[in-house]
Amino acid sequence: MNFQRVGAIVLRQFYLIRSSTTRVFPLFIWVAVDIILWGFLTRYLNSVSNAGFNFVPALLGAVLLWDFFIRIMQGVTMAFFEDVWSRNFINIFSTPISIYEYVTGLVTSSIATSTVGIIVMFFLAIVIFGLSFFSYGIVIIPILLILFMFGIALGVAASALVLRMGPAAEWFIWPIPAIVSPFVGVLYPISILPGWMQLVSKILPPSYVFEAMRAVVEGGQVSWMSLLLSVILAVVYILAACLFFTHTYKHAVRTGLIARYSAESLG
Repeated sequence: MNFQRVGAIVLRQFYLIRSSTTRVFPLFIWVAVDIILWGFLTRYLNSVSNAGFNFVPALLGAVLLWDFFIRIMQGVTMAFFEDVWSRNFINIFSTPISIYEYVTGLVTSSIATSTVGIIVMFFLAIVIFGLSFFSYGIVIIPILLILFMFGIALGVAASALVLRMGPAAEWFIWPIPAIVSPFVGVLYPISILPGWMQLVSKILPPSYVFEAMRAVVEGGQVSWMSLLLSVILAVVYILAACLFFTHTYKHAVRTGLIARYSAESLG
């Protein structure tokens, strides 16, 4: 692995963002709106509820963690889409860069761009709505790690899907977090789902994350074995996504499909 080539992919994203304010705005505005809306909703629920239950760590915390996952996933796909929209694949892959260096560059770019949104999220949640991450205890570390790994896995898999199906397939990518969210119980326990949805949730790492978060908020015991299983699942998803991307890339090169990114209309 040549880290200078990885750095070149990251540097390209930096130059793109630096030269365009329209690319800076979406890095934080969506997450800021989400946190503000859910923050005031949880305050309202706290004021009308007589149960003495604090909705801030339960609901606002869940929304913040889910937004964290979405930022990571979209960080990878947005870096990839920049090359799709600019029809830059032929230029990139005519250089000595390997597919592994390219994917590593996308992931590194995702970490850098997502950090902006994550800082805004944490600032609003902590300063304005008083969400304390210390209340989650040490379990917050594996929670963030699992969501980070699953976001990377879905981002790489989504990029491979677009590489395989063509630029217009990007419309399949945007709804992925919304499609996954009902199965992982972001805002409710997995136990209220129908049986078939619970079966699906068992193979999705975030479902264990949000169950652990609710256990902490309700004063229960966190299942560390479930979190370990979730980490293993996330690693499997990352390996599968990388294999999928590599196989798709080799197929696109072998069959000439990659040339469509220089000829096909993006509409």
